[in-house]
Amino acid sequence: MSLASAISTAQTIFSNTGIQTAIVAKNIQNAGNPDYSRRLALMSVGSDGYTISIQRAQNDALFKQTLSYTSDASAQARLGDGLEMLRSVLGGNNYPSSPSTYIATLRTSLQTYSSSSSSLAAGATAVANARDIANSLNAASAAAQNLRATADHEIRDQVADLNKYLSDFQEVNNGIVGALATGKDASDLLDKRDNLLKSISSIIGISTVERQNHDTVIYSSDGAVLFETVPRKVTFSPTENFDATVTGGAVAIDGVPVKPGSGGNTTSQGTLTALLQLRDTIAPEMQKQLDEIARGLIKTFAESDPDPATNPVVATKAGLFQHKNSAGAADSTVPADGIWVPGLAASIIVNPAAVADPTKLRDGGLNGPDYVSNTTGAAGYTARLDKYITAMSTKISFDPAAGLSPETTLIDYASSSIGWLEQLRKSSASAETTKTAMYAQSSQALSNETGVSLDEELSLMLDLEQSYKASSRLLSAVDEMIQTLLDSVR
Repeated sequence: MSLASAISTAQTIFSNTGIQTAIVAKNIQNAGNPDYSRRLALMSVGSDGYTISIQRAQNDALFKQTLSYTSDASAQARLGDGLEMLRSVLGGNNYPSSPSTYIATLRTSLQTYSSSSSSLAAGATAVANARDIANSLNAASAAAQNLRATADHEIRDQVADLNKYLSDFQEVNNGIVGALATGKDASDLLDKRDNLLKSISSIIGISTVERQNHDTVIYSSDGAVLFETVPRKVTFSPTENFDATVTGGAVAIDGVPVKPGSGGNTTSQGTLTALLQLRDTIAPEMQKQLDEIARGLIKTFAESDPDPATNPVVATKAGLFQHKNSAGAADSTVPADGIWVPGLAASIIVNPAAVADPTKLRDGGLNGPDYVSNTTGAAGYTARLDKYITAMSTKISFDPAAGLSPETTLIDYASSSIGWLEQLRKSSASAETTKTAMYAQSSQALSNETGVSLDEELSLMLDLEQSYKASSRLLSAVDEMIQTLLDSVR
């Protein structure tokens, strides 16, 4: 080997070692960064000698699987949060503040009042329990609509985030295509791309297709195009105020509506479809059930003509339970059987006449003297109380649109509503545990494939140090030889 060749070799080793050392240093610097993929400095031999090429560790199959699990886990978690909010409004464990609990308590207090019909305290207790039912229905109805409003606000924010991510993705995607087309390193841009895909997948389920130079096309889980060369517009019009009669605005991708998920183990992918499920499916169905319970209460405790054989027959009116009309006044109308009345749970009240005089619950007359059954004022009169107790356990018609049995008792219907919510919640909690574990395992597997191992990088750094020392010794030997040659010709 000539001296010139030795010097050239040493310089090449120094240059390549410097590049490799810089890559290792960058890997070590990003060891804790979950959005960083390890860089590999690979040496190859060509016509120009040894050269270094930088490659980025990646596993496309694992990455796509992680995106899918990200969508599943984020959707399930958001659905679970919504169901827990509804559960907490009803008292949490065992649902002590639910209409079902208060209805059972009212029946017990009516039985007590019937057995001690002369007791004013027993009558007052029964009326107080009726007010608990009305308050519970009012609160639960407000919670259902509040959940819808909260979900609607989150949908608005997430649509804005999604549009921004897609816009950012266009810039990054163009940068990747341009860099690879000109032979430049696109590793940093590829990291940004993957980070954006993770963010997008947490909002909505996606699939990707790569074309030449990593040009990427993004589809939603429903098959709509989210990005192809340019981002597609995701549109949404938020709703200011919600009640039982209001339908929330649709989310559309390039004009194609996004479908909500279904079930406790939700089919939703990404928080956006889970929010749509809460806003458009779960909360409205719960509202219908609450309204049907309210309608059942009004019917069960309605006042009818105590002596229908005597003319004129007075019309049946709402008795213990009434509802407020649009003007805020008490309405004594009894809704039709088996037909949902939107918002009834939000407006149900206890008849002020019962609050003022609980004995009218026993004797009748909540709608005036024409409805008095106990005309003699006998303290031992129990016929009307017994009629209410029997009616609470008598089957009546409910609207099947509420998702529960259309023919059952008021008590069983209220219990079924709690069962419906609890079944959804338990199914969601179980699914969340599974999906979170799958996401964690997938993320860990991807990290093992593409993440930075400090042990490996430090070991490689030691190897590079030895290479640097060898190059230094080679230069020292060349220096000594040159010095000896110069000394010999002086």
